[in-house]
Amino acid sequence: MTNFPIDHVRKSFPALKQAGDLIFFDNAAGAQAPKRVLDAVAEHLLLRNVQRGGSYAQSREVDALIARARQSVAIFLNARAPEEVCFGMNATSFIRLVSVAIGQMMRRNTRSQRREIIVTDLDHESNIATWLALQPDGARIVWWRMRKDGRLHPEDLDELLSSKTRLVACTLASNCMGSILDVAEVSKRAHAAGAQVFVDAVHFGPHGPMDVQAFDCDYLVCSGYKIFAPHMGFLWGRKELLDALPTFREDFIPNVAPAKFEVGTYVYENVAGMDAAVAYLEDLGRRLSPSSQGRRAAMVHAMNAIRDYEATLSVEFLSVLRVIDGVTVYGLTDPALVQHRTPTFCFNVNGVAPDEAAERLARQRIAVRDGNMYAPRVMRRLKLKERGAVRASLVHYNTVDEIHRFSVALSRITTSQLTM
Repeated sequence: MTNFPIDHVRKSFPALKQAGDLIFFDNAAGAQAPKRVLDAVAEHLLLRNVQRGGSYAQSREVDALIARARQSVAIFLNARAPEEVCFGMNATSFIRLVSVAIGQMMRRNTRSQRREIIVTDLDHESNIATWLALQPDGARIVWWRMRKDGRLHPEDLDELLSSKTRLVACTLASNCMGSILDVAEVSKRAHAAGAQVFVDAVHFGPHGPMDVQAFDCDYLVCSGYKIFAPHMGFLWGRKELLDALPTFREDFIPNVAPAKFEVGTYVYENVAGMDAAVAYLEDLGRRLSPSSQGRRAAMVHAMNAIRDYEATLSVEFLSVLRVIDGVTVYGLTDPALVQHRTPTFCFNVNGVAPDEAAERLARQRIAVRDGNMYAPRVMRRLKLKERGAVRASLVHYNTVDEIHRFSVALSRITTSQLTM
């Protein structure tokens, strides 16, 4: 995408300038924040670091902030109503909250035959272990396996779904392989069988537009700190389903969403940051398309532009990996299929342990990650149980020039290994 305003984007993120020549390719673990997000957090702590529900001005401002942020995230997700959005600590805690509630419902309704939960071996472990924990409650786990191309294929569900299926838990995009799942097709098949769909959208969040109505899923979780906000998470669900879930709540908390899922005091300043992160994306969309009508249209334009720009990064990254001897790349490697992946790449260097490769890249001022990426089942499928892999994960503030610098640094590692 030749007209993507990369200079403007990079100037929006103070950390990129502060880091000097450091190349940040560890965005799947958490992205950097634009200045307006930092300002929103600081302003909240300075001017309204108080509890909600009071009659004085600062407390009412916090109430207004939460309502505004909920509306912003609802628009970002294309939710039917802001009340479908719940704020909290992180995506993992929300997955567990929903899984515990579903487990309670299964214990209470012993007559129900819908006790099967489909999980995948491509997901982050948080969207697997939380469902495996329901087996003592009578849940039966059914495995949906990724294929050799590193992708989940919805048609493979046809042999797994039945009248006993209660829920399909799956990722929108793999934080390890980068592959994207057609969630709308998953929902079509699952709903035809009478089952619900729970989506982990954490990794996909910064890479493209999300539309829960188009996805037609039933629940979705995401983490703000992957979408250029501070550390926080949010849960979306169909309002009638959220209201029906049993949860722990104090006596004064109404038994409706979102209040029933926001138990205790969470980090309001980080919610302020999430609201500002959505505003950053909205403004980027308006810069790219000044004629955008409405907030949602501007956000979608920004995220589609990000998808297109990141596709060029993916093509370039795959091309440099392809010509470096001794590098094995996992997952989709065909440049023609970049629209089916995010710019997240797991690879290994022959003869170099992943932690050593990451350390050598760090010495050359390139930040990547090594290990199992919290997806140990993927690593076992790849026969990488003990050592894992190296992961480079890019977002829209990264550049082709950074990829070329990475290529030189990685070539030094492979060349030195060959001469040893």
